[in-house]
Amino acid sequence: MASPRSAVRAQTTTPASSPHVPLFTRDDAYLGAFFIAGTIAMFPLDKTVAGALQRPERQANKLFQTLSRDVRVIAVPGSVIIGGSLYAIGRLGHVDRMADLGLNGLEALGAGDVVTTAIKWTAGRARPYAVSDTNPRDFQLLRGLHKGRDDSSFPSGHSLAAFAAAAAVTNETSRWWPGSQWYIGPAMFGGAAAVAASRLYNNQHWLSDVVLGAGIGTFAGNKIVRYNHRSNPNNRLNRWLLSASIVPSGVTGHRLKWSLLPLPRWTGAASSLPW
Repeated sequence: MASPRSAVRAQTTTPASSPHVPLFTRDDAYLGAFFIAGTIAMFPLDKTVAGALQRPERQANKLFQTLSRDVRVIAVPGSVIIGGSLYAIGRLGHVDRMADLGLNGLEALGAGDVVTTAIKWTAGRARPYAVSDTNPRDFQLLRGLHKGRDDSSFPSGHSLAAFAAAAAVTNETSRWWPGSQWYIGPAMFGGAAAVAASRLYNNQHWLSDVVLGAGIGTFAGNKIVRYNHRSNPNNRLNRWLLSASIVPSGVTGHRLKWSLLPLPRWTGAASSLPW
């Protein structure tokens, strides 16, 4: 029988195991089905919405012009710049939450962009301006890969970026401050919706493009945060990227140092979001 002293030693040297949380759940299937069904449902409205937004009186509106330009830039390249800045400042200033938020946002953008680009190249859908807003059904297999931007409308990359950032930020902050998703979520997703609307106003995408882009972005943001914090919190990539630090080197110099030691497990409250 172990002595009390050895039992205490075992408790202090053996990390408490936390239950494994699956990366994909039934809720993910529901969310995916919702966005796929929404995308299909928007196809009959694509031409009508494009035509309505391109009316001269709406295009001449200075407020719409300014807002559409500003929110577009905030999404791309803004989301990459903001995410990269949060990560860099967080690592340099040893603010772990800031670095973690920036890294998760960048990873969500990267993962979503891979999926979106593959669909764009494969679907080969003409953008609204390329067909004078008249033919939203102009798809051609692999045309996006060969012809480029004018034929890579489906889905919207800007919508992907905006919704990926919104999902990542909402998930992260709900872990820091339980209940905050009820005010941070509407602000973030409202801004993302404005980005999607700007792509319609600027005649760059059909309505169904932005719905699918929003779905991919939301899914990417949700899954990256879940993977990094609940499914596989000590994955090798994050251990490396979140362990960078500035340390003294020589008399007056400094150097960048990495460590592959396991990251401490998340000790905050579990997210109340379903994903």
